[in-house]
Amino acid sequence: MSDAEMLLQEVSTYLKSKDVEHIRQALKFSGQAHEGQLRKSGEPYISHPIAVARILTPLHLDAQAIMAALLHDVVEDTHISNEEVANIFGKSVAELVDGLSKLDKIEFQTKEDAQAENFRKMLLAMARDVRVILIKLADRLHNMRTLKSMSREKCERIARETMEIYAPIANRLGLNVIYQELEDLGFKHLYPKRYEVLSKALKVARGNRREVVGKIQEAIRQRLEEHHLTAQIQGREKHLYGIYQKMQAKSLAFAQVQDIYGFRVMVDDVPSCYLALGLLHALYKPIPGKFKDYIAIPKANAYQSLHTTLFGPYGTPIEVQIRTQEMHKIAEAGVASHWLYKTAQTSFNDLHKKTHQWLQSLLESLSQSGDSMEFLEHLKVDLFPDEVYVFTPKGKILALPRGATAVDFAYSVHTDIGNRCVAVKVNFELAPLRVEMKNGDRVEIITATHAHPNPAWLGYVVTSKARSQIRHALKTMHFDESSALGERLLNQALSSLGLKKQDIENSHWEKLLKDTGVKSREEIFADIALGRRLNMVIARQLARIGEEAGTQEHPALSGVITILGTEGMAVQFAKCCRPIPGDPIIGIIKKGQGLVVHTHDCPVLCKGRGGMDKWLDVVWDKHINRPFEVSIKLIVANQRGVLAKVAAAIAEAESNIENVHFTNEGNYTTLYFTLQVGNRIHLANVMRGLRGISEVIRITRIKSIPV
Repeated sequence: MSDAEMLLQEVSTYLKSKDVEHIRQALKFSGQAHEGQLRKSGEPYISHPIAVARILTPLHLDAQAIMAALLHDVVEDTHISNEEVANIFGKSVAELVDGLSKLDKIEFQTKEDAQAENFRKMLLAMARDVRVILIKLADRLHNMRTLKSMSREKCERIARETMEIYAPIANRLGLNVIYQELEDLGFKHLYPKRYEVLSKALKVARGNRREVVGKIQEAIRQRLEEHHLTAQIQGREKHLYGIYQKMQAKSLAFAQVQDIYGFRVMVDDVPSCYLALGLLHALYKPIPGKFKDYIAIPKANAYQSLHTTLFGPYGTPIEVQIRTQEMHKIAEAGVASHWLYKTAQTSFNDLHKKTHQWLQSLLESLSQSGDSMEFLEHLKVDLFPDEVYVFTPKGKILALPRGATAVDFAYSVHTDIGNRCVAVKVNFELAPLRVEMKNGDRVEIITATHAHPNPAWLGYVVTSKARSQIRHALKTMHFDESSALGERLLNQALSSLGLKKQDIENSHWEKLLKDTGVKSREEIFADIALGRRLNMVIARQLARIGEEAGTQEHPALSGVITILGTEGMAVQFAKCCRPIPGDPIIGIIKKGQGLVVHTHDCPVLCKGRGGMDKWLDVVWDKHINRPFEVSIKLIVANQRGVLAKVAAAIAEAESNIENVHFTNEGNYTTLYFTLQVGNRIHLANVMRGLRGISEVIRITRIKSIPV
């Protein structure tokens, strides 16, 4: 019997004859479209779509999905258009095929960009119809089964992509069988030698342990029957990559991995799960800390089961999973259980709700991401297999990836909570925002109305939502601040041409935006502030547009930029000279950085006098009120208590110490301080107070602390 005939026979066991006929038509259409095409292995190309469709039949996917699986490459690899597919097989099938099509017709800078954009499109389609990802996973699984015909380099790239993206997605959707095979095949092609050695060792161990496994299984069956508990008991073998991961994580040799075999106990209802657990704990002693209750707190993919590890005979650890039949269906088929067990589909509402929430969070990350590569990074982060479960103050349980921090928790509650969080209480005690969440923690986020995300958070958050929302907020803040500064820089340039900003009419701006292809004047302002455009060039363009429209000239005004201290990331104070209010200053626009402020005598700036056309006249605002960092150097007599005296004098002058380090040279010690001061007068007061200490021999201000 051919593969095509076997496919038709398989679908006829659960689909109506009319649907089987439609699948037969799609099979014939696909065969004709791919006629003459061969796979790398030399087989007719039609063998691939048939194999993909057959992977889906055990999940009992509907006729539309099977047809889409058969047609998934016709638009991409043949002359057939998506419109033709829609006309012949219907709009739904065409949309599924479109969601599965790769982006070969679009040119990308790098392979990585193409891969990232491909995933972005796939997940957008998946959010509309989850069948897209089921077909895509089946497509990837068959490609992995036939990967040996590819070059070694291509094998490794596809296998790594499978391990990083496709297998975790299958796991996240609860498709356990597909997930494990994808991981094992990825392992086989990434590390062929390790795979071969480990698979041989597993075959030997399987024979050696068969008798022990049989005895344990019989003992469990007898114990449950004694208490009139109806149960189905299965032996379970860990998949190869799971064993390899355990060996890697715990630095074990294969002979030391004793829990290769486990058992699955399936009972009728939830109370029976806990009764079976008690009976097994009485039969074999449980290993402390090795019990997990995924029934009370299901995994994010709706997986439910009781997990326990027991001390078996001969000291062998035994892993046991206890679940109901319905839980087992979800554990094996995941989101596909909707099609596989339609008679009980109402029981799977929670699973589909969780899947929908996850897809929506991915779409939210996508909308906030600057590009496809950034989104791909978010996706990889979001596919953590391990989770911790924490409680909100109201007792709601939230699942977070292992290693998630208080900031991740805040963003998982709500984006606004994350953006405005300033502190956290874990189990009623204040803790740093970077603290990692542990199972059972009660977490309360403290917010402030005017708080903003801190760029440092990106160094320790692990969830894609937190990372994308922080980046989005920082970009927005940076844009607003840059826009405000850029407007002032442009007004300065207009002033030097004898124009006021009121002279520039809306029609002038509209023409400039049309000529430059920019969406808004705020973008022009931000580009000026970040050095992407020169303020004088934009000012002259606006002036020329005004002249063409008959605008009269105006007398020149002062072109000095006032530094307010509230510009945020749009204005940076150079680390090479650390300017503070009162210092004579000059500004320079640097591409991507914005306006960088230096002192007039900054040695770094003096070296680059060739770029004088980019220098800007800047002055401090008279009412500037914020702390600035300044560095000072003290040479003091090496006597007991001198550091305490210096610190007390600094505190008395109402200055904060940001950093201190010192070098010891016999009778003298050199102290380097980074202080916070308001201006030069404040610094002078600090230095005056320090000179009053008898042990201080010399004090000077320095531009930066020596490393």
